[in-house]
Amino acid sequence: MNFLDAVKTCYKNYAKFEGRASRSEFWYFWLFNYAIYAILIIIAWNISLKFFWFLGLFFLVNFIPYIAVTARRLHDVNKSGWFQILPLPFSILDRILERTSQEGLSTISALITTGLYIYLIVLWCTKGDEKNNRFGKNIYKKIKKRR
Repeated sequence: MNFLDAVKTCYKNYAKFEGRASRSEFWYFWLFNYAIYAILIIIAWNISLKFFWFLGLFFLVNFIPYIAVTARRLHDVNKSGWFQILPLPFSILDRILERTSQEGLSTISALITTGLYIYLIVLWCTKGDEKNNRFGKNIYKKIKKRR
């Protein structure tokens, strides 16, 4: 899947949390999002801080498609889409422990959070199942051309 097809597919499947997404669909949409964020931040800092509302608007528009494509990407490697929130409780716990001066526990919580993010990145980079799985049909079927 090329860059434009990936972005179109993600917007077409705006809130579709079932099914599967290829690595290219996920990573191209990720690249698109962060490129636009970078452009909007540069514009806001160099032209006027009033442009930061564009950044907020872009975030709101893309939040659901980003969560949806992430869930579909995890489905492609036969994992639940809920895996994307694994680091969240530990991240919240880390923030709470930082404020209560529990440095030792905060460090452990931060290490667990980092480890879970690394695990997610590995899952996002892993080649998808080349067969049907519990989340959908094989999206990598090779089309045989007739002669």
